[in-house]
Order: sequence, then structure tokens, then C-alpha cells
Amino acid sequence: QVQPVESGGGLVQTGDSLRLSCSASGLSFSGYALGWFRQAPGKEREFVASISWTVARSNYADSVKGRFTISRDNAKNTVYLQMNSLKPEDTAVYYCAASGRSYSTLEREYDYWGQGTQVTVSS
Repeated sequence: QVQPVESGGGLVQTGDSLRLSCSASGLSFSGYALGWFRQAPGKEREFVASISWTVARSNYADSVKGRFTISRDNAKNTVYLQMNSLKPEDTAVYYCAASGRSYSTLEREYDYWGQGTQVTVSS
């Protein structure tokens, strides 16, 4: 069973950058689509970005498009989320997830979830 493990969260100021990482504990991410989701206090979890196994496809929520970049290093079994120009509304717990499909943007199609890492952006 694949167990994603996130790292890299923290407290930053508006306009700062942060890079989240997610590695697989147990098996590998081989063949899995990987995604980042986030949940702000009092809100439902929402899609942020996803990337296909082949790296050929990626997608972003409109709210982060142009500021966030998802990438993966299959040799290192790791997926990244580079977050630039952070805003207070980006404050949330960020979750890494793996889907048995080759590509997906739908939360319900993600099978394995990490514990989450907190990102707080102060104004």
C-alpha cells in the first residue's frame, strides 16, 4: 500500500514562496497519478493540482494557476508543489494523494492520502 508523506509546510508572509514535497512510504508512486489538495478551516477539501504518471499532463485550480507548479521526480519517487506569490487565502492543510489512475483531478478517484502539512500565510 502506498502511503504519501508530505513535508515542507510552514508559516510564511504574503508574497513568499514555499515548496512542498511528498514521498511514498512503502511502495512506489510508479504508475500513479499524484495530486495536491487543500482544506482551509471551516471549508471542504479542494483540488489544487495534479500530474499524470508520465508527467505529460498537469492541471491546476483556477485560484492557483500561474502561481503554483506541480512536478514529480519518478526516480526519487517524489512529487513537489512549488508555491509562489502566496496569499493569506492559501492558508490550509495541504494533502498529497495518489490515484491508481494514470491521471485524475477528482478527489474521489484518489486512493491514498497523506496526513497533510500546514501552510499558513500571514498578511
